[in-house]
Amino acid sequence: MTQVTIHEAKTHLSKLIKKALAGEEIIIAKGKDPLVRLDPLPEKRQQRRFGGAKGVIEYMAEDFDAPLDDFKDYME
Repeated sequence: MTQVTIHEAKTHLSKLIKKALAGEEIIIAKGKDPLVRLDPLPEKRQQRRFGGAKGVIEYMAEDFDAPLDDFKDYME
């Protein structure tokens, strides 16, 4: 979630719109008091696509999906 003041919202409106379209919650506040939320119209939201997070995960342990010892009694 991103919270900005009215002045910041006016200054960076196009950047905030891009963030909202990407799914980030944008709150515009007067001082520290939240006033409004910037939400895209449902038909304008970016569609999910396969491979959209490619390059985001830099490291994953080899045993990432290995069974946990705590759940050994529940495994068949």
